[in-house]
Amino acid sequence: MRSMQVFKFGGASVNSIERIKNVAGILRGYSNQKILVVISAMGKTTNALEKVVEAFFNNQKNQALQLFEQVKNQHLTTAKYLLVQNYLACEVQLRDFFTEVEWLLHDQPVREFDYYYDQVVCAGELFSTSIVSAFLNEEGIKNKWLDVRDTIRTDDNFRDANIDIAFTSRKVIETIAPCFNEIDLVITQGFIGATDENESTTLGREGSDYSAALFANMLNAENLTIWKDVEGIMNADPKQFANAQFISELNYDEVIEMAYYGAQVIHPKTIKPLQNKDIPLQVKCFLDSTLPGTIIHNKNINHLPSIIVVKENQALVHLHTQDFSFIGEQPMSRLYEIFAEIKIKPNLIQTGAVSLVVCLDDRPDKIEKLAIAAASLFEVIVEKGLSILTIRHYKEALLQELTAGKQVVLRQQNEETVQVLMK
Repeated sequence: MRSMQVFKFGGASVNSIERIKNVAGILRGYSNQKILVVISAMGKTTNALEKVVEAFFNNQKNQALQLFEQVKNQHLTTAKYLLVQNYLACEVQLRDFFTEVEWLLHDQPVREFDYYYDQVVCAGELFSTSIVSAFLNEEGIKNKWLDVRDTIRTDDNFRDANIDIAFTSRKVIETIAPCFNEIDLVITQGFIGATDENESTTLGREGSDYSAALFANMLNAENLTIWKDVEGIMNADPKQFANAQFISELNYDEVIEMAYYGAQVIHPKTIKPLQNKDIPLQVKCFLDSTLPGTIIHNKNINHLPSIIVVKENQALVHLHTQDFSFIGEQPMSRLYEIFAEIKIKPNLIQTGAVSLVVCLDDRPDKIEKLAIAAASLFEVIVEKGLSILTIRHYKEALLQELTAGKQVVLRQQNEETVQVLMK
């Protein structure tokens, strides 16, 4: 088989008729090349489906069905505008997926929220890929559509499922690789998988990058290209910082650090499968595919600009020992057990003699569980409405500029990186 590539198109690249046509234009430029294309849900669909789940879980069945009706109509309208001869077949496929969700929405919620979240939210990827695949075929860009849930096997840790790598790898070799003997283009979904009981799961927000990286690894791809609405990777989020700078080249380690601190560029787990096989990652702009984009590889790179990451919606949990005894090994190890049980990852921890503070993403259900579980060991106070600023390769002047007028609650730093929690 000729060497192949993996492309991943995010939600913004398929969020309108024009953008879907643009994807077709990009793929036309790679004719006669073997490409596995991973496509996300159309922009804003995931958020819309989240509202459906919330209404359903709050026993507002009619509200949930009404909200889902809007999502259905948006996708049917998009299909109508794009398709002529393939419309009916695409509508049948879409209506099968609609039924999958509606069947659940007519029920009563008896399981945990995260289970329902995954059953509903996964539909967004299935809708978008069905429409794009049908449109590409209609445009003469022959492709095969695959339901990724038949390939990616996960555990039942809903909303942040762990992939069974051995099983999934075997399925990729058995079911996806042979498709390229007959056709150059295969379209599938990212972000989703299924358990051995055929329950849909999601891999955490931005998990479609991770799916694409795993496919690149398992298919020994020549490279992975992630198509975004920016020139490439920037040193800060251009939506937050108007003077964000473009970075043409990064290495895997730097991107892992950026992701660890919360930069929304590349999913934290995405780099490892690529690094293991030395597969370069390109981040290119779908609005102008002639731009070179950012290349990420294994080589050393010097003189990077300061990299700025801001994470909003943070909660700070203050823990104080009940009898003013020192915080020793036992309460700390119990605390980490609680983190594991509740499945939360602290963004920042600072320890004193008789107290410690833990900064986490503010997910109220998780924070409440942590506060209740920790109350047997500590006095607990929760502070909300905070944000974390992280600067890598920082300069003190830049830090002062970005914290001006803010109250700094906590600061941590090493030679490379400074983090401040502020309100």
